[in-house]
Amino acid sequence: MTELYRGRRLSVESRIFPLPTGKSVEKIVVHPGDAVAMLPITADGTCYLIRQYRFAVGGYILEAPAGTLNPGEDPLDAAHRELIEETGYQAGILTPRGFIYTTPGFTDERIFLYEARDLSPSNLFHQDEDEIIELAPVRREELRPMIMDGRIVDAKTISLIFRCFGPDP
Repeated sequence: MTELYRGRRLSVESRIFPLPTGKSVEKIVVHPGDAVAMLPITADGTCYLIRQYRFAVGGYILEAPAGTLNPGEDPLDAAHRELIEETGYQAGILTPRGFIYTTPGFTDERIFLYEARDLSPSNLFHQDEDEIIELAPVRREELRPMIMDGRIVDAKTISLIFRCFGPDP
């Protein structure tokens, strides 16, 4: 294994991987660490997405609140923390909805998915200084049309919506 880069959030390595065929190949793998994403849902069916500026795509996207785990942090604890940091709400109930691999062709990143219910305002709300986020309430019945017409294009958000509501949100 050759480490090509190590930063605050991720590392990149080149390594020889054995294939199931018995051959080996050299591949580059990005290790960003794991993350969490939450779908906050109110009693009346409103889902709190966020509209966030994303530097990598050069614009705003609509997505579920999410964030990275600190080293050694439990995903459930991270979900509670990140929900407050990004929305200003805390969840009385966080239900695990599994995890997804983001892009397994080159990274081992997992995002743990949670349905957040029993929401109440938190006095611990603060956004990171490099985040530009605004709350975007969306009615449950609007989610599928927004996915289908391209207003929601974020893969973790689409996965989370389907994990919480099934194939016909």
